[in-house]
Amino acid sequence: MAEEAEILIGAGANLGDPVGQLREAVQMLARTIAIHRISSLYRTEPVGHRDQPDFHNLVLAARTVLAPEAVLAQLQAVEAALGRERTFANAPRTLDLDLLAYGEVVMDTPALILPHPRMHLRGFVLHPLVEIAPEWRHPVQGHTARELLSCASALERVERAGALFHAGHPLAPAPPSG
Repeated sequence: MAEEAEILIGAGANLGDPVGQLREAVQMLARTIAIHRISSLYRTEPVGHRDQPDFHNLVLAARTVLAPEAVLAQLQAVEAALGRERTFANAPRTLDLDLLAYGEVVMDTPALILPHPRMHLRGFVLHPLVEIAPEWRHPVQGHTARELLSCASALERVERAGALFHAGHPLAPAPPSG
């Protein structure tokens, strides 16, 4: 049996019903990976192509025995199932799923670069990542998520927008202890 890896996935949407699509995507992913932390939803301004609606974004942490390429294939299958169309870079979309990190794996292939090459430049990744894994350490840069956010230059607008799942849902965050 393959060894289990800790993975980070970024999710975003800004067309159709972004929150509903993110909720459905997380539920679909939970069938094949063991999700154990989901950030709050964040409403964020678009990066790159700016003439489009704001995005809703989140980051989740999970464990899997799937290889990185198999995780990527799962993410792309969920995107396709929820109507993702690839038109141009930074285009509006019904769903965007990115494999941000796969344990300590560093790889650069035509299909997949790990860790994600721009995650440290994106407020829509760093804010939710710091919420769920502030001490996660970037395997190339060596900085924690908290350090990456504090050192980042001007980032896009990012506002916390609430929880994806309400208390009592199996994928809802556990209440704070203590």
